[in-house]
Amino acid sequence: MKFVPIVIGIILIVMVLWEGFETIILPRRVTRRFRLTRLFYRNSWYSWVRIVNALIPLQQRETWLSYFGPLSLLVLLSIWAVVLVSGFALIHWALGSAVLTMDGQAGFITDLYLSGSTFFTLGLGDVLPHSSLTRLLVVVESGMGFAFLALIIGYLPALNQTFASREVSISLLDARAGSPPTASEMLSRHSYERGREALRQLMYEWEHWSAELLEGHLSYPVLAYFRSQHDNQSWLAALTAILDTCALIMVGLEGACERQAELTFAMARHAIVDLSLVFLTCPVEPNPERLPPDKLAELRFLLTSKGQKLKEGEAADRKLLELRLLYEPYIYALAIYFQLSLPPWIAENNWGDNWQGSFWERPENGDVSTSKCKNIHF
Repeated sequence: MKFVPIVIGIILIVMVLWEGFETIILPRRVTRRFRLTRLFYRNSWYSWVRIVNALIPLQQRETWLSYFGPLSLLVLLSIWAVVLVSGFALIHWALGSAVLTMDGQAGFITDLYLSGSTFFTLGLGDVLPHSSLTRLLVVVESGMGFAFLALIIGYLPALNQTFASREVSISLLDARAGSPPTASEMLSRHSYERGREALRQLMYEWEHWSAELLEGHLSYPVLAYFRSQHDNQSWLAALTAILDTCALIMVGLEGACERQAELTFAMARHAIVDLSLVFLTCPVEPNPERLPPDKLAELRFLLTSKGQKLKEGEAADRKLLELRLLYEPYIYALAIYFQLSLPPWIAENNWGDNWQGSFWERPENGDVSTSKCKNIHF
């Protein structure tokens, strides 16, 4: 019996089981700075970004960056399975390869084969343990394999459901705040009669969305790497637009829902700060500044033209700056890390909402006609 391989094998098994527990089962943020899963994601994400930026054309980079989330999850699960199989194989080998084979051969490769067929519950019968200890080891590994597959089967639907719930609210923001969402559009589009009540309800809903986003991304950090359906939308852009809007209302927007804006701002800022801790993104001052004085003056003029009077004066400007400093450094650092674009405060005039466009209406595709679509079959 060799004790060193046994110890190494046990360490590998316990390490993967603990990582799996923290990643899949534990529904809270892990405060321990060193984690193999976090190390895997940070290194693989940086490598993926470098490869994409170096090899992929600009117009296709967003698509390739969106592949990382699902692919990294599959790779991580595969690594866990390989490490578990290798750990049990090391223990089998250290116990003297106590197995019976059809051809009479024994060794680490045979032990690795036995461990793999046991973990994935193949049960081919061409390699059999012949000692009580190895039989016990096979039973333990077989049960662990069943549990591993069960966790994956339960984990993926929960992950997809949380992702879908996040994206529904982002899509609903399209007609309410533009694509990408901006504070100017959100306030301008609620300047109609009874629009203030609709804005208050929207802020209420996004207070809950921010809480759900925080809990979902703490439970499933890999969700942050899952990108939205449209290139001009993201969970970070939506959260930024909400924070910008709340900041303007809190500074002083006549007749607006200031109390609800304060509650939504608090929850959204809480989400941003906690997520920056999860992904170890140190706050960074935005460069260039998102709202310089000339843009702020333009924003005031735009809101006034839409019937939304924003408080003016040095005190109002100072309060707005103080509010922005509470969240902009965090969102800017997260945007750099995730390679996401932050929305401006004022929407460009040539921007259209996602719902207003269509592939068939693009100039390069010509006019929409039935004859162009009649040969498409499903």
